Amino acid sequence: MPNFISLVKWTDQGIRNIKESPERLDKARDAFEKNGAKLKDFYLSLGQYDMIIFSEAPDAETIAKVWITAGTAGAVRTETFQVFTEEAYRDIIASVK
Repeated sequence: MPNFISLVKWTDQGIRNIKESPERLDKARDAFEKNGAKLKDFYLSLGQYDMIIFSEAPDAETIAKVWITAGTAGAVRTETFQVFTEEAYRDIIASVK
């Protein structure tokens, strides 16, 4: 399955209700699973982003659906990138003509 990295920031609403954040993470994990995706790794981070999430999904449309749905709750904003494993990277480079 394709892999994704999501850079997540709390909104003003999200930080005001910070104590609810672990519960929101659990709900997000459930939403990934209900859509055939998997929230693989979660990290609290320092700096420009508050959280970094590694996930996998059948396709980009699925990951978009999960994050758009999460965004409607108003607690986070996300920036998501599709990423490739080292094995996929090597296959891609080997196929360049």
